[in-house]
Amino acid sequence: MSRDPASFEAQEPLESELDPAVDGRRPAEHAPGEFAVPDGVALLSGQPRGRRPVALVISRFNSEITQAMLERALDELAELGVAAPSVTVMPVPGAFELPLAAMALAKTRQFACVVALGCVIRGETPHFEFVAGEAASGLQLAALETGVPVAFGVLTVDTRAQAEARIDRAAQAVRSGLEMADAFVQLRDAATGG
Repeated sequence: MSRDPASFEAQEPLESELDPAVDGRRPAEHAPGEFAVPDGVALLSGQPRGRRPVALVISRFNSEITQAMLERALDELAELGVAAPSVTVMPVPGAFELPLAAMALAKTRQFACVVALGCVIRGETPHFEFVAGEAASGLQLAALETGVPVAFGVLTVDTRAQAEARIDRAAQAVRSGLEMADAFVQLRDAATGG
C-alpha cells in the first residue's frame, strides 16, 4: 500500500510503520516484508552477519542523542558477532559532514559497510531541510560511487523527544549495512563461482 506524500501527516500510520519505541504496539522488526521466490530462481538475500570490519561515522552535533545512538550501534554490532577491534568510529562535526567521511571510509575498501549516525532536529529556519536533504543525498552518493553499503542512521525529527524515542534506529542501520554487505559477498561469490 502506498501513500500520497502530501497526505502523509493526515493519515494514521500503517501497521508496518508503527514504531515500538513510541507506541509499544508491536515488536521491533528489521526491514519488514518478505518475498515468495519460486524454486529454480537464483536468490541473493543477505543476512545481518558479523565478523566483518565495520565503520561508524557519527555526528557530534546533538551529541546527547548521537552518543546514545553510538552505544546502541556498538551493542548491536557485538550481538551480531562483530568484534570491537573490527569496528572503527569516526566522529565528524555534524550531519552535513557525514557523507564526505562515509565516502572516504568506503574508498579505503577496508570496511564491509559504513554506518552513518546523526540527528537533525527541526528548528525555526529552513536549515533543517538543507542539512537533512544533503546528508541523505550525500550518503546515497557515497554508496553508489564506491559500491560499499552505506547505511542511513540519521534521525530527522521535529523534537528532541522524537529523537530520544528513535535511538534504536542506530541498531536498524547496523543491521541494514551488514545485510547489504552480506548480499554483496554472495553476489561476488556467485559471479566468480566461489
